[in-house]
Amino acid sequence: MTRMSKKVRVPDLAVMKERGERIVMLTAYDATMARLLDRAGIDVLLVGDSLGHVILGLDTTIPVTLDHVIHHTRAVARGASRTLVVADMPFLTYQVSAEEVLRNAARLFQEGGAAAVKLEGGRSVADAVRRLTAAGLPVMGHVGLTPQHVHRLGGMRQQAREDEAAQELIRDALALEDAGAFAVVVEAVPDAVAEAVTARLKIPTIGIGAGPHCDGQVLVSYDMLGLFDTFVPKFVRQYVQLGELIFDAARNYANDVREGVYPQSAAGRRNGAPALVEK
Repeated sequence: MTRMSKKVRVPDLAVMKERGERIVMLTAYDATMARLLDRAGIDVLLVGDSLGHVILGLDTTIPVTLDHVIHHTRAVARGASRTLVVADMPFLTYQVSAEEVLRNAARLFQEGGAAAVKLEGGRSVADAVRRLTAAGLPVMGHVGLTPQHVHRLGGMRQQAREDEAAQELIRDALALEDAGAFAVVVEAVPDAVAEAVTARLKIPTIGIGAGPHCDGQVLVSYDMLGLFDTFVPKFVRQYVQLGELIFDAARNYANDVREGVYPQSAAGRRNGAPALVEK
């Protein structure tokens, strides 16, 4: 099988790092989008708690619940046939106790159909990562800007800008690797810091707002596709303006309905066939 047709599994990401092949990752929240991104050759689909922003209209990711993520993961898993599906563990679903982190992660695998889960934090969550990986559950880490800690961080701002903070971030990433994480997302840090982390780790790094030196890149799909316009980070490249296309299509539809242009009578349709059976 070609690379584009082969099912992506957790060990494949380590092989990709070893070969110098860049890992491509996007967020997804529904089956239709997952199917399209899967066909496009995206390696990893993250069912991110960013759904709080782009799907639920929330100001932060903190109110996103485990049930929310399970619901959307189940849909993405149905739509994706090739890509690796990773689900975010929401706020306070992995910090309370060892028993609870296992129980909550198990739901994402059993009910949601995830192939892996992602946790935010470094050394503070290393024990949770170790507990999950010891149970055979693949875990992706996340360091740098961690949106679930937005209040402690004082907002969505770049992290590890000073030398000591950069060293702390490196120690956090190494702790996650030592605990068994198979990859680490590095968000919103200076390029040089991301490069240093990537060089120190044996496992892949996946950057977002962290420059070109990570082993892969991830973006929120709604940002990349120009669907979410409330706030677009400076590092995002919008490859299309789907929001404008959808707006124009909806406005044209509304105009046609109001002016009686759509729908046409049966006589005006091809072969006079009812609309529901047209091919």
